[in-house]
Amino acid sequence: MQNFFDFTGKVVLVTGASSGIGRATAEFFGECGARVAVSYLKNQAGAEAAVAAISANQALGAASGAESSPTVSETSGSRRAIAVRADVTKNSEIEHMIRETEENLGAIDILVNNAGSLVERLKTAELSEARWDEVFALNVKSAFFAAQAVIPKMLEKGAGVIVNVTSIAGRNGGAPGSIHYSAAKGAMITMNKGLAKEFANQGIRVNGVSPGVIDTPFHETFSTPEAMANFANNIIPMGRVGTSREVAQVIAFLASDAASYLCGETIEINGGMLMD
Repeated sequence: MQNFFDFTGKVVLVTGASSGIGRATAEFFGECGARVAVSYLKNQAGAEAAVAAISANQALGAASGAESSPTVSETSGSRRAIAVRADVTKNSEIEHMIRETEENLGAIDILVNNAGSLVERLKTAELSEARWDEVFALNVKSAFFAAQAVIPKMLEKGAGVIVNVTSIAGRNGGAPGSIHYSAAKGAMITMNKGLAKEFANQGIRVNGVSPGVIDTPFHETFSTPEAMANFANNIIPMGRVGTSREVAQVIAFLASDAASYLCGETIEINGGMLMD
């Protein structure tokens, strides 16, 4: 039986991958044999820890007799993972991130646009134009222009996968003080469909995941322990918050051939909190 989670020989770039869902996704792809670029902005220690975990896991697999990744070209070397610092709100740094990935690991097969943040909770009357623009640049602009940057080489190969990490906030309007974030995540859901329609017949699949309440540094920053307990006890039908790894596994599914006929979809991962 085919192992759909075997990504041996694939190059994966995950943005915002130094903690939370991004880091879990990078490490999971590494466990599955991929060569992984871990993109980060501020948390260099977290990114380097993810790289170390990926490299150690794959080295352990090779030592135990598991099939190792095939040797890549001399220009991209034989590294299994790298950390790349980039401010993905700036096109010049997106281009640098792509170039560093290609030079060290090879052409990108899978892009996971995970970078994003609420930045701060603000009521409508408190929202400034600058904060609105910042949140949209971080969540939407970054994802679009990262996709734009990787698509040409995917077209050359006739294959590629892009997975955009949105949020339940993009479906339900979010919690109080997050209209800028929920609007941005809603835009990402629409962007998924637009990109998918344009490139589906050229071998590139574009889909999204929409996490609900996940135990990540995001909620450590923006949600109180009381709110998290209320979600688990009273709102989420499964009676618990999710884990980053559970989201990572769905992202990997979307990137795999098991999802070969999924196109323009956004998968809800929320323990039943929102059901379409």
